[in-house]
Amino acid sequence: MLEEMSEPRPVLIYDGKCGFCRMWLDYWKQLTGERIEYLASQDVGPRFPQIPTEAYVQSVQLVRPDGSVAGGARAVFESLEKLSLYRWVAGPSELCYRFIARRRNFFYHLTRLMFGARIEPARFAAAQWLFLRALALIYALAFASLAGQVVGLFGSNGISPAVIYLESIAKSVAANGGGAIRFLAVPSIFWLGADDTALQGMCLMGVVLAIILLVTGFQGGRFQRLVVILLFCLYLSFSAIGQEFLSFQWDSLLLEAGFLAIFLGRNRAIPWMFRWLVFRLFFLSGAVKLLSGDSTWRNLTALDFHYHTQPLPTVLAWYAEKLPSSLQRASTLAVIVVELAIPFLIFFPRRMRMFAASCLIGLQVLILLSGNYTFFNLLAIALCIFLFDDRAVGRWMPQGARLTAIEPGVDVRRRRVSAPLIAAATILTLGLIRLAQTLLVSVPAPLAVAVRYTAPLQIVNTYGLFAVMTTTRNEIIVEGSADGLAWQAYEFRYKPGALGRAPRWAAPHQPRLDWQMWFAALGNYQSNPWFANMAVRLLEGSPTVTGLLAYNPFPGQPPRYVRAMVYEYKFSDFATRRRTGEWWTREPKGQYLPAVALRPGQDEGER
Repeated sequence: MLEEMSEPRPVLIYDGKCGFCRMWLDYWKQLTGERIEYLASQDVGPRFPQIPTEAYVQSVQLVRPDGSVAGGARAVFESLEKLSLYRWVAGPSELCYRFIARRRNFFYHLTRLMFGARIEPARFAAAQWLFLRALALIYALAFASLAGQVVGLFGSNGISPAVIYLESIAKSVAANGGGAIRFLAVPSIFWLGADDTALQGMCLMGVVLAIILLVTGFQGGRFQRLVVILLFCLYLSFSAIGQEFLSFQWDSLLLEAGFLAIFLGRNRAIPWMFRWLVFRLFFLSGAVKLLSGDSTWRNLTALDFHYHTQPLPTVLAWYAEKLPSSLQRASTLAVIVVELAIPFLIFFPRRMRMFAASCLIGLQVLILLSGNYTFFNLLAIALCIFLFDDRAVGRWMPQGARLTAIEPGVDVRRRRVSAPLIAAATILTLGLIRLAQTLLVSVPAPLAVAVRYTAPLQIVNTYGLFAVMTTTRNEIIVEGSADGLAWQAYEFRYKPGALGRAPRWAAPHQPRLDWQMWFAALGNYQSNPWFANMAVRLLEGSPTVTGLLAYNPFPGQPPRYVRAMVYEYKFSDFATRRRTGEWWTREPKGQYLPAVALRPGQDEGER
């Protein structure tokens, strides 16, 4: 019986004495498997007489099964099944190949610097495993944090009732001729009902779903993917009705990351879209600081003010502000460099990319220590997981998880258009438009319209914290009175109030009312309608609103009058702290809200 002959394979011949060649050929072997035979030129002997001996030194040679030969860049592209791409870049690629081939020793050392001793195909199974658990934890923290506040903020007796907000949207949409459009304008399940029970129930559902994802992980199954979709839809629903209280950049960042997570699995384009998100997040945060024209960033004095003027400083910020001025300026410069320059290393080879990740993570850790930025720092750090690959993070996974995690490189050569590729193309395009708009670059009208119509879904957003550094801290102190003569202050849980109370730790919890009070102090009550609503709730003695506070001076009966005063707050110095025990000093700046009272016979909830 005759033995069946195997089909001849292409043969790629390289200079076996060249370390640069051996390093890259080892990498190509991992990509092509057994499809191509690899031979060192020193071992081929007279097997291929059609190739001159000196050609082996000049470039790699690909011998096809029919005996024809291709060399240089074409041989590389053809071996990797990228011949169609080669036809577009044939000239430049051959020039680059010849340039590198003449300087192989230099590029050998450069490759070791960039990639390490061995180059391997980028795989993201471990990165996905870690990120999805981090995302599940952050979702759980976000929903749990919101659960304790949602009724006080958006409930029937809350500051900004969701029912009233949705009714106003419905009337506006109806006036413009279409009821169904309301779901596009405000994509939220709370159109089906936004009473107190629904608000709290959806928060608890979000926590439960996040725990399920945390425990089960993500293995590409339909159930796990459904959980990720439901988490995104739930958080989008809250964000859509959250008005000022859920309009923070980290809410948008969580939604954008949550949307991308839906498509995680075997397609390698999605991890690159996470890298694209990390680039936009950090680069735009640096760009807006300079584009704003703010003098404190340009003269490197921003951190002289930042620690005490940020929304909710930690106790470490009190000490950080006491650092020498020279160190503050150096730190400001470092922030600008890390945010503006380091993000470009994301698109470099792995060692440079991991160096970038270390810098970005380090910056987030320092921000986390000095300020209460909710889950933002944790989420930014989690996104940086995609700047690593399985070689770097795989050791952190349990062995069992490593076996069950999806291997994204399996179907890297699939040609069919899939949902992940469509999502990646959409995110890349919208991200480029957002980037151009932030950098004040004009974009064609159809592209701007595409961004505007997809904006309610928050799948691609713009970022940039502290574009303009506030140099003074105005703090609103809300007071109540039974007679209009003696006034007592309401104490908030985390924002500055009593001078002797140290700055508190809140993160990853976000006290959303405390945060919004910081923004309110930048303007006036006329530009913050919710503030007047809060005053009404205090006059009514709404337990859901007073429950958001640390101290209610009128527990038995609500006050007859409410007012708000403005003070400028500063950190105390060491001497004052030792003498008085006070962490803050303040001086009055006037009235924010004049004394107000309910009209006789005013119905609850009437404005």
